[in-house]
Amino acid sequence: MFRTVKSIAAVVGLGLSLALTAVLPAQEAQAAPATGQISLSPATGPAGSAVTVSGTGFKASTTGTVIAGATTFPFKSAASGAFSTSITIPSAATGSLTITAKTSSIQASSVFTVTAPVPAVPPVSTAALRFGVATAGGPLASGELDEVAQLAGESPSIVLFYQDFLQAPPITEMNSVRARGAVPLVTWEPWAWGGGTEQPAYSLDRIAAGDFDAHITQWGQALAAWGQPVQLRFAHEMNGNWYPWAEGVNGNQPGDYVNAWRHVHDIVAATGAGNVSWVWSPNVPYYGSTDLAGLFPGAGYVNVVALDGYNWGTSASWSSWISPQDLFAPGIAQLRTLAPGVPILISETASAEAGGNKAAWNTDLVSYLAAQPDVMGFVWFHLQKETDWRINSSATSASAFKTALQARRTS
Repeated sequence: MFRTVKSIAAVVGLGLSLALTAVLPAQEAQAAPATGQISLSPATGPAGSAVTVSGTGFKASTTGTVIAGATTFPFKSAASGAFSTSITIPSAATGSLTITAKTSSIQASSVFTVTAPVPAVPPVSTAALRFGVATAGGPLASGELDEVAQLAGESPSIVLFYQDFLQAPPITEMNSVRARGAVPLVTWEPWAWGGGTEQPAYSLDRIAAGDFDAHITQWGQALAAWGQPVQLRFAHEMNGNWYPWAEGVNGNQPGDYVNAWRHVHDIVAATGAGNVSWVWSPNVPYYGSTDLAGLFPGAGYVNVVALDGYNWGTSASWSSWISPQDLFAPGIAQLRTLAPGVPILISETASAEAGGNKAAWNTDLVSYLAAQPDVMGFVWFHLQKETDWRINSSATSASAFKTALQARRTS
């Protein structure tokens, strides 16, 4: 009997509940509080960043506040319940910072991730001895160039990179270099990369005979149209035997190099590319290298004379430690004889770690070159290639390099 009464009551209660449920859904939906949402743009960055906070789902035409740490920013929603306002991340903020937007009845939050500040890139130096660099990623690898600037304490004023004869004029790359306040040093190599030293299609006599005139003209016209200063280093290290434009390899004969250089120079000049500075760049002379006198095209065809030279230390079986002065002084003397009064550039250099003190070598290099009034600058080969040539191959190397550049700026 007792169970029967309970069952009846349960049924009555269930019926009443179902009846109420059928009546209330629409009313409950109308009375449910609005749900706001916010988004941040950007959602990450250093303290002090300007951030746009956008919200939806708030009451229409209502004032509210965005809270970032201890700082508040007012906003007012539109008729749609949306809003957008600008805030500044507090300068003392770290880690994950909750950003909250609230009105009297609605609140929404999102998280801003505070990152370490990006260090300012040092400016280009005005020192008489210019500092340049080549990096693995080339002129479009801005992160690499920024790293070099931090290591050196100044941004490079020359950025060296390489193009072969199959590539179009590197306008994008030159624009990137120019945007950094530097001058592009384009090493223009008359061969197809990866083809080795024996490439008959690129022999010097074929260049001089006009086989590549259309391509050379295209480059000249593009450089002329670009109009900004550019250094063009054509067929470098020609006194060695490791490139197909060297005399004695690839069918090239004595005199062919000068003929090819003058031919290329004249075609580019005919396009009106007066913004091009021609850089004639042999390797530092060594026992068995081709004599420079027979490779020099004449002062009228050259604006800058240059040298490539590395201190290999004991990183190779054939090499030994050499001081900057012993490495460069003999070649600089020959350049002065061949082209008196023409500016000199050390167009590639670096030192290995093995076999000596690289930090001391860096100091001596900058000191020696800064004492040569006709040496306009040097370009550091900041790559890990045959050995670790990079400025920061060790902490002591990087510190000495930065200190040496600072000393030449203030001396």
